Amino acid sequence: MIATCAPLIAAVRTNCHISDARHAREMTMCTYLLEMRELFRWERGLPLGAPVPQRDVGAWMTEREALWVQLEDAPHVPLPLPDRAVDPYAVDDANRALSPHGLVYGAGIGRFGKPQFFVADLARAERRDGLTVLVAGREYARDLSAAPAASRGGTIYVRLESLQRWLWERAEAWLGKCNEGALKAALDGYGFAEDRHAAIARMAEAEAETLILHEIGEGRAGALLGPEWERMLAGLARRRTELFVRAVRDHLADCLVTLPALLDRGAGPSLHFWFANLQGLRLQLFPRIGHAYARWCASEDAPLRAAIADGAEHWQRVARGALALHAGAESAAEDALDALAADRHTAF
Repeated sequence: MIATCAPLIAAVRTNCHISDARHAREMTMCTYLLEMRELFRWERGLPLGAPVPQRDVGAWMTEREALWVQLEDAPHVPLPLPDRAVDPYAVDDANRALSPHGLVYGAGIGRFGKPQFFVADLARAERRDGLTVLVAGREYARDLSAAPAASRGGTIYVRLESLQRWLWERAEAWLGKCNEGALKAALDGYGFAEDRHAAIARMAEAEAETLILHEIGEGRAGALLGPEWERMLAGLARRRTELFVRAVRDHLADCLVTLPALLDRGAGPSLHFWFANLQGLRLQLFPRIGHAYARWCASEDAPLRAAIADGAEHWQRVARGALALHAGAESAAEDALDALAADRHTAF
């Protein structure tokens, strides 16, 4: 199966290298080293948490960075399908060629304009809320920053292998401190103390559903906000502005779909994990939800349900306000959005 699709997989790997060559230096040094360590583990087929020999990874990094120097200015290569070559973003064409072989392909633009590509085994496919959901298993091509989930058009992609590796990184970081809080509660809920690898596997399956719910929420938010939202997002040049705009839509999506669904299902570990990831700007913008979580931990559902319902209305208003500012401010649009982010009435 893989031999049949080898030329296409090789092209995707090349495009992953080109994307990394152009964008890897934008990471902080800490993030870069962590991502490179995990990419090394993936390429060598090492299990989660396996020790990484410093000498080996150092030599590998030197080789990889030399390759990036060669590829930084190269254009992305077309995908060689059996009947023709297509653009690397021609996802539907690629998947028509790969699906008979039990494979799935994904391509898109991630955070801060970084192109992302992958090829993987297709674990399952389903329809949810009028959308196609493709769940990927073992991966054969990926870039440095492998997003566990994304949506493109009417399709949601969830990558179980990348999700497991990201979850393991979170758990590894927690092991260095063993702090009380939402992440510990989530890990406890999945039995991490008893069997770490089995817990991460269970966690990946459950959190894949959370990711699907979030992407469904993104779709509903997109229907409310219209195509101008994506055009606004694509045109942003400042990282802090993009982070704000993404945070607003994330909150809207989760208040519309993710959080109500998890609450209704009684998905305690997934709720704990959602709040474990409520950090930085997203937490600054939505302090009420954090306070409501503390009440929920004390067995009070009502404050959290109220915060979610009110949040759906609030974040829709903020998102529409952002669109209006962007449309009216022209060359000063990002200044206007930054002012909106700093307005004390934006936080909720």
